[in-house]
Amino acid sequence: MTLRGKLLLLLAALAVLGGVAVASLLHAADRAAEKDRPQAGGPAIGSGRISLAAGADRRIVFRNMAWGPHRDELATVPAGVPAGPRTASGVKCLRFHAAGGTGICLQAVRGTVEDAYRAVVLDAALKERAHYPLPGIPTRARVSPSGRLVAWTVFVGGDSYASASFSTRTAVLDTTTGRLTTSLEEFRVVKDGKDHRAADTNFWGVTFSRDDRHFYATMATAGQTYLVRGDLTARTVTTVHRNVECPSLSPDETRIVYKKRVAGASADAPWHEYVLDLATLRETALAEPRSVDDQAVWLDDHTVSYSLPGDYGADLYTVPADGSGSPKRLMTAALAPAFLE
Repeated sequence: MTLRGKLLLLLAALAVLGGVAVASLLHAADRAAEKDRPQAGGPAIGSGRISLAAGADRRIVFRNMAWGPHRDELATVPAGVPAGPRTASGVKCLRFHAAGGTGICLQAVRGTVEDAYRAVVLDAALKERAHYPLPGIPTRARVSPSGRLVAWTVFVGGDSYASASFSTRTAVLDTTTGRLTTSLEEFRVVKDGKDHRAADTNFWGVTFSRDDRHFYATMATAGQTYLVRGDLTARTVTTVHRNVECPSLSPDETRIVYKKRVAGASADAPWHEYVLDLATLRETALAEPRSVDDQAVWLDDHTVSYSLPGDYGADLYTVPADGSGSPKRLMTAALAPAFLE
């Protein structure tokens, strides 16, 4: 082939590749625009004010996943009418939790090359009180019952708890004093009665006690996960039970709901939901048969809620906390709920 022929062939190839790239960009843009259009049969959503303050009617505040102009905004519905019209706030969060008039909103900050992330502490009117840069992709958020303490977890390697390569950072903030513990890895670890130090130790999924001092979380080291009980004053964590991830403390503080890796499950769906009695360490399997990759929340002392993948990202389900009954879908196109009253 002559030099001129080779150049013409190269130009033709570049033209084809350019056309494919433009088509891909247009398809991606159209897909993104599609999510800004309300979905057929989706929930009615309007703009309005949302309060995290105590004393109002029982309600659910959550991340709205329904397609349309309010996608990803914090929204609310009355707890007794979860399928009813939603009120959206204009505040967008990837992860969210609230209690005691305080909210924690883990947000993406869109960049021209790559996104950054930050944790925003919200007051009862969803106004920003403070924000903190995050070192990775947000995955868990929790507020203590009083609203004083907040915690968040981010991935700093890998992108899933199902992956063997992930690593996490978990921070705890005292919103009253402003004291920030940037990583629970700073704490002294007591594992099986002995001091423990290992470079592979990491933590995720904090849940707080009412005393604003103690908490529970997941600790992983040497390929094993543990439920740990932490003390913010002593700056210690102590192992309590094995094979526990993403714990959530019941309102009466007697039980933990968590996800447990089960033998024989597939690598991409390895968990089953359990409840652990903290006095006896007796485990009770819940009636949800599907693998749940979430940090559940308690509606009350008898029922827990969690998310599962849905047509528009995620749906919320409930199941009795004593192993009885069967799971029920609470809401479609919703994630990260806080049950407030």
